[in-house]
Amino acid sequence: MDKLLNKCIEFAQMAHKGQRDKGGADYIGHPLRVMEQMDTTEEKIVAVLHDILEDTYYTITDLYSILGIPDNLIESLILLKRRKGENYMTYIQSLTKDPMAVAVKIADLKDNMDLSRLPAVTDHDLERQKRYAEALETLYAAQAQ
Repeated sequence: MDKLLNKCIEFAQMAHKGQRDKGGADYIGHPLRVMEQMDTTEEKIVAVLHDILEDTYYTITDLYSILGIPDNLIESLILLKRRKGENYMTYIQSLTKDPMAVAVKIADLKDNMDLSRLPAVTDHDLERQKRYAEALETLYAAQAQ
């Protein structure tokens, strides 16, 4: 499984190449920071790949064929992809049935809530913080069950 993790890290670096985060830094830093917050190798794999389906042109089929991702991890990755037009809290609620997706999303939100990486904090950023805090409450409650 560690070999697969290394393959996934390399894939994520390639897939996110050229992308920048809201602070202007290389985007790959985000999935790597989320991955570092995880405990198990499986969680680390899902964490490093968590934005692939949403933010790149790669598909579920690619994750199967290129990386050989196991079905249970694919299921978590599918849950972590928010569908276009989907209500945010409906999306968050849908994650609560999968402990791995919950753990990764909590780490994702915590990393995204770090406003110190932004050159300036806007009202939009503060509104997003409120939405993320509400999502964290839902996810922590699901994790506690």
